[in-house]
Amino acid sequence: MKLHPLFKSLALSVALVSSVWAVQDREFKTTPVMRLETRTLVQMLEYFHYNKGAVTSADYPQLISDYMKELDPQRLFFTATDEQTFIRQYGQRVETDLAYLGNIDASFDIYQVYEQRVKARTTWIFEQLKSDWDLKAQESYAPDRTKASFAATTEESDDLWRRRVKYEIVQDILGKKTEEEAKTTVRKRYERMLKNISDIEPADVQETFLSSLTRMYDPHSAYFSADTLQDFSIQMKQSLVGIGAVLSLEEDGNCVIREVVPGGPAYRSGQIRMNDKIIAVQQDGGENIEVIGMKLRRIVDMIRGDKSSKVTLTVLPHDATDASKTKQVLIVRDVVKLNAGRATATIYQVPVAENKTTPVGVIVLNSFYDSPAEASNKPAASAEVESGGTATQDVAELIRKLKAEGISALVMDLRRNGGGLLPEAVNLTGLFIDKGPVVQVRDSLGQLNVDSDTDTSVAYDGPLVVLTSRFSASASEIFAGALQNYGRAVIIGDSSTHGKGTVQAVLEMKNYLPRLSQNVGHTGGAKLTVQKFYLPNGASTQKKGVIPDISLPSIEDFLPIGEADLPHALVWDEIKPTFFEGKPLTPTYLKPLLEASRERQNSLEEFAYLKKNIDWFKARQDEKTISINLEQRQTRKTSDDEFKKQLDAERDLLAKANYASREIKLDSVLKAEATGTQEAVATLDDDGDTDTPIEGPTSKLDVHLRESLRIVTDALRLNSDPHYSASSAAPETPIKGLNKSE
Repeated sequence: MKLHPLFKSLALSVALVSSVWAVQDREFKTTPVMRLETRTLVQMLEYFHYNKGAVTSADYPQLISDYMKELDPQRLFFTATDEQTFIRQYGQRVETDLAYLGNIDASFDIYQVYEQRVKARTTWIFEQLKSDWDLKAQESYAPDRTKASFAATTEESDDLWRRRVKYEIVQDILGKKTEEEAKTTVRKRYERMLKNISDIEPADVQETFLSSLTRMYDPHSAYFSADTLQDFSIQMKQSLVGIGAVLSLEEDGNCVIREVVPGGPAYRSGQIRMNDKIIAVQQDGGENIEVIGMKLRRIVDMIRGDKSSKVTLTVLPHDATDASKTKQVLIVRDVVKLNAGRATATIYQVPVAENKTTPVGVIVLNSFYDSPAEASNKPAASAEVESGGTATQDVAELIRKLKAEGISALVMDLRRNGGGLLPEAVNLTGLFIDKGPVVQVRDSLGQLNVDSDTDTSVAYDGPLVVLTSRFSASASEIFAGALQNYGRAVIIGDSSTHGKGTVQAVLEMKNYLPRLSQNVGHTGGAKLTVQKFYLPNGASTQKKGVIPDISLPSIEDFLPIGEADLPHALVWDEIKPTFFEGKPLTPTYLKPLLEASRERQNSLEEFAYLKKNIDWFKARQDEKTISINLEQRQTRKTSDDEFKKQLDAERDLLAKANYASREIKLDSVLKAEATGTQEAVATLDDDGDTDTPIEGPTSKLDVHLRESLRIVTDALRLNSDPHYSASSAAPETPIKGLNKSE
């Protein structure tokens, strides 16, 4: 392929590394199978995608920029001139190339320039590392450049890289390395980048380019190469063999934990949470290998392993304000322990008057799961699982046990519930309402299906709170939103839930190729958004999520973890309500609950502690640049460590006032414990620290749960107040007599 004149100046520097980093010849050009797949994908997007009209001919040139940013997410290798040149060269013809010719040669041309730039820049870095570095200069660097522009000139690019390398050296020194050790680490990092880029195959480039196209429709759609499609059951189902986590790659090349499978080894460690980043992987007794920029398939292979073998992950927590705040987590690979991920219950003794408490039940549900016998989509390699019931069956059993213990109110904790099976969300809603529609599902053709609870039995009709967070997504939003529509529960939590109100389907390409072309060998697939969720009142849960009746201050509100933070996210909208017997709790009922909570938020020490934590975190988040002066960074680190130590001391002191509590367990869990097969499960507090469950008051502080317990006891008092009920007798549920207009 002829190299564009703009890039001929790179030939000399590229030659310097060609002998060291020689790779096997890879033919970067569109193959007949790629042509078929590309044309078919465009047709699938135009026919099956929910947002089928989102991309027009005028939008196609943007694909060139989007693809460049997929290759170079930190805007470090390409320049603004490159972007202008590529758009001018390929922008006007890219729609014809893809939709009619199936030609993706433009992606290969751009990629090969990118590969040359990486090699040339790496050679430059190796030379720079031989020099002495001035770590006393008053300079700064912006670590997150995902929203920045490409450098305008070569000089600007060189200066940007000089500061980036210095930033990395300072980071490693803060991690207790000497300057020379830090330089060695940085060199190894870029040697590994060269190795990673030499492993890129034409199918990988095709996948990146065509996924850039699908993401113009929405952020959850993607093209899968044949290899990725084959690995899909491992990467996207309920467990990753070995640790029990679902992984994906971010734009900046970081490997991110998208889901921690309840019951898996990662979950049981108590040290890994959704949106944490895996920086490096170390086999037992082996080298700690950085995985930034590595292909997801290779990372997955490194983390997989035999049962009882060990792997150490270097993890950057999702709420870390400094890239040096990594931690190493040792995980023993194992099968998924489903009992550990099932619903759990606790009874708390909540003060309601001087020397008087009332028992309140809390059920924690982290996913809407089915029983293992019916969950046939689990990978064969993790076939050893423990038997268990569905989410609805388990919650119903726990409710029976809690009622037998005489609870006066119930809290459903869905803060870590990322979703699961929609039928389970419908069935679980049915435990709290008489009957009626729970969710409306609309497809791209506008066809509407209403899923309803048809069982008139009610498992629990007492005062109810649903506790949510920004991590509550998909099916959990349907559950919370439906109960809010019916006025059956007070919703409490972050400013909103996650906001994922769409459904994706994986379509194998071979089933949609022209009939005469279906014997072409291995083909890929497409994950496309095909449906959208709506609540009974017609409101979508997409993007906005479920807005709580009472919001509590939270660090998560300042993290880019919601659907609204994703580019090209589908819009929020409404459809016609379906008929249902119920309506939201009135302001008359909610206002005193909200006022009482706000008063506590302004007066209690635990909220002062939480606010202090949030303010500090937000201040760090708002800093777009960070000093690369070593002395200043060391001073900052010392200050941050001291602040964290003070916060920990405050938290431990406040935790001494935790309410007395007692666990209520499922029969199958009790049986497993009796036979010695049940393992202890680590728990997480507000700061992500770990501890194991104990009898009596828990030893960690959970501000949101404590406030939810207070609010539900406030609701108890309202229910006994004649002003809020239809008669002087307390209603059995908040919905009865509390939905009248003001």
